[in-house]
Amino acid sequence: MSLNASSNQPIRALFGGVVQQVFMVDVGLCDPGVTDYLSDMLADFLHVDRIYRLHTVTGEPIREIQRMHSDAYLGPDIEPAARNRLIHKYIGDFALFWAGVFPEQLTRRHGPDLLREYLLRGKRSYHIASELSRPDTHPPSDLLRNLGEHFEFCVHGLHLVRDNLHQITVPPPPAS
Repeated sequence: MSLNASSNQPIRALFGGVVQQVFMVDVGLCDPGVTDYLSDMLADFLHVDRIYRLHTVTGEPIREIQRMHSDAYLGPDIEPAARNRLIHKYIGDFALFWAGVFPEQLTRRHGPDLLREYLLRGKRSYHIASELSRPDTHPPSDLLRNLGEHFEFCVHGLHLVRDNLHQITVPPPPAS
């Protein structure tokens, strides 16, 4: 369940520039750890299979945040504390992604209550993941704690990132 942005270097660089600009200038959150993490998360979530990476024991992708902790199967060899940390970190990422990048999808399906639930669950999950972190875990507990403490700012920032990305025009490829 680790982030794998290395295979998306050009898009990761684009996300990195936009995220840093938005968070440092518009949001006022000048934390390179947070902006790097968010850039990696956006690059990682480019693929739908990475957004819905948690599966049940039968292999069914889990799409509802309410089922993630209880139904996720990470394998037989993972210890309970590590499982809890990974799932809570992922719930934080999942909630942050949807609430920040596609909030209208949440409100369109279930009204403002689902968006509110994502905000509460995401913030809480990052805090729990930070408390379950050990000194050698990645990302470190202080980064997860910062994501939880600044969750609403991160949601707002990701919404601004989305708006900025919509304004970027890609030139057509050169004629051959």
